[in-house]
Amino acid sequence: MRVVYRQDREAEEHERLAPDATFVDESEGHQRSTEADMLRTDFQRDRDKILHTKSFRRLSHKTQVFLATEGDHFRTRLTHTLEVAQIARTIARGLALNEDLTEAISLGHDLGHTPFGHTGEAALADQIALHRGMTPGTPEARRLYQHNEQSLRVVEVIENDGQGLNLTAEVRDGICCHSGTLRAETLEGRVVAIADRIAYVNHDIDDAIRAGILSEDDLPESTHRVLGSDHSSRIQTLVYDMVLTSAELDDVRMSEEVWQAMMELRAFLFDQVYQAPSVVAEVEKAQRLIAALFAYYVAHIEEVPPEYRAISNGDDIRAVTDYIAGMTDRYAMGKLDELYLPKSV
Repeated sequence: MRVVYRQDREAEEHERLAPDATFVDESEGHQRSTEADMLRTDFQRDRDKILHTKSFRRLSHKTQVFLATEGDHFRTRLTHTLEVAQIARTIARGLALNEDLTEAISLGHDLGHTPFGHTGEAALADQIALHRGMTPGTPEARRLYQHNEQSLRVVEVIENDGQGLNLTAEVRDGICCHSGTLRAETLEGRVVAIADRIAYVNHDIDDAIRAGILSEDDLPESTHRVLGSDHSSRIQTLVYDMVLTSAELDDVRMSEEVWQAMMELRAFLFDQVYQAPSVVAEVEKAQRLIAALFAYYVAHIEEVPPEYRAISNGDDIRAVTDYIAGMTDRYAMGKLDELYLPKSV
């Protein structure tokens, strides 16, 4: 056996990866200077730093779409993250892009997600607006809390006792630009952004079927024809199409037909799943829970853990936001029970 040093891995990237891939030895670097690792490249170190965070571990108890589910097989934010990483790495490998960078971005992209999925994100934004004198529910209000921006705050500020993780610029850019209209600077970051959509569109269908809200036959016929008639076929079609189209166009893209089919499935989910009565009923409960916790901690700021107050620059709303955003579903429910339900003595 022989030792493969970091410098060996960096040199090997130039032999193996595509010319427009992101090479780790050409990285823009960290926020703060750091000593290089003997074995791992900077992107590999970033991946490992994310894996060891408290925020990453808490993803296992943050739900995706189906809130407070009793089944063991519904996705959580952690399993979603792992599925994104697997899909993104497959695409990156197929295009000879940097898998280490792709994986690091994937694993960190949802660290800023609230409890109760996107429901919690919208509810938290509305509470921030309410307590800052703005009108909740407006587009301006909803921009007050974006999980991708909070994910960046987690790795830059919140983790490591308020010191952040000191990740490379490329990983931080990919984390921040994985959703919305933002476009990552690296091809690897753009791969993660689309892999995120591939993952959630497909696993939300799978979970909806498991929950009895849908059957496979309910899906639009046109999407069956273009993408395939089952979970595995759809993911394979989307991944293959993205690799082949990206290679042909020299950009991270899907073919128009396949992209439109995926967007049709996404619209179908919004109409038939995310607005289903059984889902909406739990959404409303989660919104009331977030509102109650937010109001309580704003009124009792001294009960917000000191580590959040220390990094808020005196902004109580910021401290409460960071605290609640980091909660898992069960921790948030436990806190509500502790604060508002009477106890026997």
